[in-house]
Amino acid sequence: MQRADGVGIAVVAGWAAAAILFRELTIVPRAYVGICAAAHPPLVCVVRQAVLWAQYERWFGMAALLLGVVGFAFARRSLGVAALAVGIVATVNYNGTEGIIGASLGLWAWLEAATTKGETHHARQ
Repeated sequence: MQRADGVGIAVVAGWAAAAILFRELTIVPRAYVGICAAAHPPLVCVVRQAVLWAQYERWFGMAALLLGVVGFAFARRSLGVAALAVGIVATVNYNGTEGIIGASLGLWAWLEAATTKGETHHARQ
C-alpha cells in the first residue's frame, strides 16, 4: 500500500461520512420540510434541495458510472477513488444501481493502478 492509497481511503471515507451525515441531519428529518417551506428558509435548504434534485434526476449515479467506466478504461488511481467515493454517495442518495456499478468499476481501476502492472502501464504513458 502506497501513500496515495491511504489518501484515497481517507477521501472515500470522508465523502461517505459526509453524505450519510448530511442525509441523516437534513433530508431524513420531516421537520426540514416545514423549515425549508418557510418564507425565509436557511441556506442549508438550498443545498438540501440541490441534493434532492440530483437524487431524483439520478445525477449521482450517472456521475459514479461515468467515473467508474473512465477509471476502469484508463486504470487511473485518482479516477478509481473518485468513482468509489461518488458511487457510495450515489448509493446513499438512492441511485444505487448506477452507483454500485460505478463504485465497483472504480475499485477495480484503483486496484489495477495499484498493482505493479498498473504502475508500469502508467509510467509508459
